[in-house]
Amino acid sequence: MRLTAGQALVQWLAAQDVVGEDGVRVPFFGGVWAIFGHGNVAALGEALAQADPARLPTYRAHSEQGMAHAAIGFARAHARRRAMVCTTSIGPGATNLVTAAALAHVNRLPVLLLPGDVYASRRPDPVLQQIEHFADATVSANDCLRPVSRLFDRITRPEQLIDALPRAMAVLTDPAACGPVTLALCQDVQAEAIDWPADFLAPRLWHIRRPAPDARELAALVAALRGAQRPLVIAGGGVHYAGAAPALAALAAQTGLPVAETQAGKGALPDAAPGALGAIGVTGTDAANAAARQADVIVALGTRLQDFTTGSRRLFAADAQLFQVNVALHDCAKHGAQPVLGDAGVLVAALAHALDGWTVPAAWAQQTGAWAAQWHQAAKDARDRPVPADVLPDDVAVIGAVQRARPDATIVAAAGGLPGDLHRFWPCPAPGRYHVEYGFSCMGFELAGGLGIALADRAADVVVMVGDGSYLMLNSELASAAALGVAFTVVLLDNRGFGCIHRLQGRTGNASFATLRGDGLPAIDFVAHARALGAVAHKVADCAALEAALAAPRAADRPTVLVIETDPDGGRDLGGAWWDVAVPEISTRAAVMAARADYDAALEQRP
Repeated sequence: MRLTAGQALVQWLAAQDVVGEDGVRVPFFGGVWAIFGHGNVAALGEALAQADPARLPTYRAHSEQGMAHAAIGFARAHARRRAMVCTTSIGPGATNLVTAAALAHVNRLPVLLLPGDVYASRRPDPVLQQIEHFADATVSANDCLRPVSRLFDRITRPEQLIDALPRAMAVLTDPAACGPVTLALCQDVQAEAIDWPADFLAPRLWHIRRPAPDARELAALVAALRGAQRPLVIAGGGVHYAGAAPALAALAAQTGLPVAETQAGKGALPDAAPGALGAIGVTGTDAANAAARQADVIVALGTRLQDFTTGSRRLFAADAQLFQVNVALHDCAKHGAQPVLGDAGVLVAALAHALDGWTVPAAWAQQTGAWAAQWHQAAKDARDRPVPADVLPDDVAVIGAVQRARPDATIVAAAGGLPGDLHRFWPCPAPGRYHVEYGFSCMGFELAGGLGIALADRAADVVVMVGDGSYLMLNSELASAAALGVAFTVVLLDNRGFGCIHRLQGRTGNASFATLRGDGLPAIDFVAHARALGAVAHKVADCAALEAALAAPRAADRPTVLVIETDPDGGRDLGGAWWDVAVPEISTRAAVMAARADYDAALEQRP
């Protein structure tokens, strides 16, 4: 079949299928986000315009970073079983993808990036938006994407796609290598036509592998658990990606194993499930962190164990035996752990069989159960604590209002103080209803990610919680959502700046500096701004008014934005663990020197 490279690429994308979460064969690519410009409009844009929208729809966005965030949200909502494509121009469009690509890379989420590139022939060089690297003529703006791509390729001949596209798909569907793939498309190559093999464009079904653990590694883990007096499981994002949450809940009920959750793993066990200790680490619950400090065997299940989970490597007991269960060898070897290389779901099923008839020691089960009960009550009291009329609410009070009005909502957030409070205080009712991006802690993900998550399931009750700082950083996809008729709710917490970093300055002995909008500056009318982008928007006076607004009927064809003023100094001294934030050794501020003394003392401590 004679087609241009752009036309063949689009037909190939539309022909790739996977088995979805419900066991039904579906297109792997849920659509293409596009901002057309120099380098992608004339050839790839022409091909996308001819595509069947039932198989490969194209969505117009307003920010390249935002549309990639939306694609990431879509992939996350589908537990990496489906993905989206993003195409941009050759210059600022491509470089605007870098932040989102890094987010996808850190969180191991699939997204296919198709930025335009310079002429392979170099015939009209230098072309518009070509950066012209003086020392290397092969460099283009797209090379910025190399370190944040799991696979990077530059297409300089049409026939290169015959190998490049299956290689890209293999990465996007691989449980360990999964992440962003960049295919930089030279703009003249997109327009070139060749004869394509018929089998290349034929429909293809891809399967996501679920590798079983090595028998020896599994046996070592089983023996350690059977001999443990105080075992603990830490559930990470790999539990969700493996579809293992129901099996893990059954294992916890069968054995009495207590389970703590990372940010990415939250929702693996419903809040009220047997064994559920809630969040662990710097943003963790008292229950989970107490268990981590005393555990003698810790099973890290599908988590990369970053510093917020481990309390900067100070949370776990020094003599605890750590097992790392992961599909990625890179993660299995961390922290001196005993590796168990394999899929979390396969491992949980194997443990259920191998531990049949075994339960955790009664004293440990009783202790962890008591800790969990105490925490659940403390968290409920914190969420429901009345806020005096003359006092601005803190984030936890707002979380309480959302939880009372919409207890089954799918929560979306990222960066700042909200992820920590949501991790501790939000009682997630079921797997798949908590999408808080904290691997890259990327301000600006919230609204665009919420769009992608709502696009993945239009029946879901998606509630995006975002601070005013993140909202101001990236809000343009509100307009995309309104244009596409995608409905979700945004709760915008206005603390007049970057409240989380303002509080961190205080905890490290610094004065507030360049984080809050000062007195005398004009107020920002977020309601008018959101309405101008096509959303329904209202400002509420307090948490009671917010709760009422959340419970009221809402628009079915566009986002709804509810703005509430909050206290930048507010917070709850519940839960949490130490976090290594370096404080200056020398300062003229006595408060900084006192904070440094506390920091030095903490470095010497082990549980």
